[in-house]
Amino acid sequence: MKKERKKNLYNLAIWTWSWVATQAIASFGPNYIWDDHSVLTALAVSVNFVHGILMIFANRRMFNNFDELERKIHLESLALTLGLAVVIGLSYSLLDTTNLITFNAEISNLVIFIGLIYLVLVTINTRRYA
Repeated sequence: MKKERKKNLYNLAIWTWSWVATQAIASFGPNYIWDDHSVLTALAVSVNFVHGILMIFANRRMFNNFDELERKIHLESLALTLGLAVVIGLSYSLLDTTNLITFNAEISNLVIFIGLIYLVLVTINTRRYA
């Protein structure tokens, strides 16, 4: 079981970093590598999308290898993270569209929020159930 868990974690790490790398290439490539060539940009975005899907499957394999307690911890953390992401994300967008904030609401800020809140909630739930 421990060997399988380590393999799943390694696999998830590879696909996560691969997705991050393809995200960077798709984001910066049009401006710095291939001078806004639309076919190359579409290809880079497509490759990034595929890597994202494979990362999701790797994450699912990891979760399927969790015991009951780990699943409960992560399920509660994910449920709260999803709810907060929707409520905070839509409120953030409304602040932008109604011009109540002077800057543009960027998706990257929401992604950072999601990652941090999930990390905090997993930590809290782990302590709560341990």
